[in-house]
Amino acid sequence: MESRLKLVRNIGIAAHIDAGKTTTTERILYYTHRTHKIGEVHKGEATMDSMPQEKERGITIQSAATTTFWEYQANRYQINIIDTPGHVDFTAEVERSLRVLDGTVAVFCANSGVEPQSETVWRQANKYKVPRICFVNKMDRIGADFFNVVEEVKTKLMANPVPVQIPIGKEDHFKGVVDLIANKAIIWNEGDKGMTYSYESIPEDLIEVAQKYREQLIEAAAAEDESLLEKFLEAPDTIQEQELIDALRKATISLSITPMLCGSAFKNKGVQTLLNAVCTFLPSPLDLPPTTGLNPDTQKEITYPTDKEAPFSGLVFKLVTDPFVGRLAFIRVYTGQLNSGTSIYNARTQKKERISRLLQIHSNKQNPINTIQAGDICAIVGFKNVKTGDTLCNENNKILLESISFAEPVISYVIEPKKQTDLDKLTLSIAKLVEEDPTLRIATNEETGQTILSGMGELHVEVAIDRLKREFNVEVNQGAPQVAYKEKLTGSVEHKEVYKKQTGGRGKFADIVFTIGPIVSGEEEEGKTQKGLVFNNQIKGGNIPKEFIPAIQKGFENAMKHGPLSGFPVEAMQVDLMDGSYHKVDSDNLSFELCAQVAFKVAAKKAAPVILEPIMAVEVVTPDEYTGAITGDLNRQRGIMKNMGIKNQVQVIEADVPLSELFGYITRLRTLSSGRATATITFAYHAPVPSHLAEKIIANNQTP
Repeated sequence: MESRLKLVRNIGIAAHIDAGKTTTTERILYYTHRTHKIGEVHKGEATMDSMPQEKERGITIQSAATTTFWEYQANRYQINIIDTPGHVDFTAEVERSLRVLDGTVAVFCANSGVEPQSETVWRQANKYKVPRICFVNKMDRIGADFFNVVEEVKTKLMANPVPVQIPIGKEDHFKGVVDLIANKAIIWNEGDKGMTYSYESIPEDLIEVAQKYREQLIEAAAAEDESLLEKFLEAPDTIQEQELIDALRKATISLSITPMLCGSAFKNKGVQTLLNAVCTFLPSPLDLPPTTGLNPDTQKEITYPTDKEAPFSGLVFKLVTDPFVGRLAFIRVYTGQLNSGTSIYNARTQKKERISRLLQIHSNKQNPINTIQAGDICAIVGFKNVKTGDTLCNENNKILLESISFAEPVISYVIEPKKQTDLDKLTLSIAKLVEEDPTLRIATNEETGQTILSGMGELHVEVAIDRLKREFNVEVNQGAPQVAYKEKLTGSVEHKEVYKKQTGGRGKFADIVFTIGPIVSGEEEEGKTQKGLVFNNQIKGGNIPKEFIPAIQKGFENAMKHGPLSGFPVEAMQVDLMDGSYHKVDSDNLSFELCAQVAFKVAAKKAAPVILEPIMAVEVVTPDEYTGAITGDLNRQRGIMKNMGIKNQVQVIEADVPLSELFGYITRLRTLSSGRATATITFAYHAPVPSHLAEKIIANNQTP
């Protein structure tokens, strides 16, 4: 078991849109003989882009998994790969993939370098402490600059990039790399689609540069290994290749350094050495800490070793409805072993379910298997009630693993079926989409009865509506986009609420005294802000019996869904319950729950509420002659200019702009720049809406 796990690599391919993730994955599948024909993204032939929308648009929308094998240094490595989307609207796919992966290949375009979604992906990898290596792709492109990308990884991502290769030539003259560990040149053969390559002497014009970067490489490795450091200081020429590899591997897994490689996936150069680096530097399941979770009954922390003899534990990270197989639950197995046809316990539902089939996944194809073990990524068929983030375990050895958190939607559309007879069908179809994608939300406007579909961006919702039509045969009409505003309490107030109803016979009575306001934050983890309700029960002496306290908390939580100004949800607030009273006969849980809801409506209006709007980080890349027109337009859209500079002979403009001003922006930008400028839009933060606009929003009584 241990020898098998040493040769397993669970990796993701992640990056900004159009950096070449799927093309790189396609080459990996070809060189590992998983496919016998190279599928090109721009022709809609990519194996990993199986959805019709992906083939048409040439982008990845859903993360796709596959398993392949690679022979390296007399070992046969099993590489489980997840190819993730690069578009910000589908960032949830990256989030859930990184939660279950052991390592990541971060792909960068040699021309564009570190782009906005690259930063988002990097932060997600930091969040889950995922070791990574970087592949600087598209070295054949005009303006390719490997060393510039290395510098950007250092300055923009605050990482410690260490080149283990440097390019031989660039743009049309890119033909290979210098392997700094072996201190040799690798040249790919053009005649056989890069299938073979040869080791040669380092070109004379690169000897000095290679020596400089090799010294930096040894120095970085030595900083992580004391014995290597001694050799480096006393006799650097005696350092063996394997010693260097071992130190680099240790430093990569501990997140101290990030090895940098380069190539051109489209031109079939650099992929085999990338696979070698995956096997060399990225961790196996055995290299990571043992699996830790909570016992759902006692809430005590428990730890299982990464072993098939340990109790079974796995995390469901993705749900898919397959037209032939039915409902597939993608699972990462952390410990233990599971056989097809047996039962498994769901820690969330606290129920056992029977596993009808186990499947190994290759994009949209499945191969039946009999057993899954620690370290595997596969799919399970047979669940009746399962959600993304559920922990599967043994009933006699329960464990609850850390779940997956997703961002809140920022845009909403009113939708309705074109045929009224499709109303029930629409409800069922959307329920399936929402189950697959936790960042899609569906709600009903209580006042108008309209169905509201919310997502991470215009493209996200557009694809969902297209899927309704193609996969479920439901055509819908959609209204104009609405911004998913939120409300926030900026002040604190004390309030007393008495809820009293007498209807003849037993009545209702509840009395609470509390303060309500924004969360008074303590020390928070970097990059994390508290959300939801922080509820502090400060009652002493039993003025309100303990059994009624959860009902008060539930009342406030439900009330938060509709804020005091215009009915938008309040994302975070704090309630300190200080006093109150009850009636021995008329008080019950419902009385206190209703009392809290009524109290919120009254008190929240006094707590200086404001409306928050989503602010997007916009990066525009444009030829210099359009800079003035584009910056002027962004200023008119209430944009705040953050940065302007030249990168590879083009202007890069960075600004924060409210989402409400960005509908149709890409079309407007094309007009302003005669189609020559491009923009990347990612969610940044929420900010208060200016008072004159807030008044209009309240007057229009918009709802998300």
